[in-house]
Parts: sequence; C-alpha cells; structure tokens
Amino acid sequence: MTNTNITNFRKNIYKLLENAVEYNETINVSTKKGNAVIMSEEDYNSLVETLYISSIPELKEDIKKGLKEDIEDCIDENEVDW
Repeated sequence: MTNTNITNFRKNIYKLLENAVEYNETINVSTKKGNAVIMSEEDYNSLVETLYISSIPELKEDIKKGLKEDIEDCIDENEVDW
C-alpha cells in the first residue's frame, strides 16, 4: 500500500492511479479531515464479490466443503447443467 498526503497525491495523481490500475496497488491518501483509499476497479469488484459470497452462509459452507473434496471425485465442468 502506498501512503501519501493530499498534496503529493495531487502532484502525482496520474502515476498513482496508473499504479493502482496496472499493479493493483492500493493508495491511502491522508487529508486533514481523514483518509481515503483508492484501489483499482478490479480489486474493488473482487472485494465486493468476496463480501457477497461470505454473506451467504450456505454458499460459504459449500465452498469450504468443496475445498476438502478430492479433484478426482469432481465432475467435468462440461457435465454441469448450468
């Protein structure tokens, strides 16, 4: 995570945003009234999806159960009825 103040953020906004997008670098910008965190859209969407999946107890337990299964016991993805 990159930590910067608002003044340096303004001076380097293009470079910092490019680093967030290209390298998934999170940026913490401090101001007099508090801090803001900047991250890539990809990281944000992943975070939101993880929170959503974690909020569904049955799905969370199914995932944990599935992680313990041997891969040879799984069916091929082409056989799944989507």
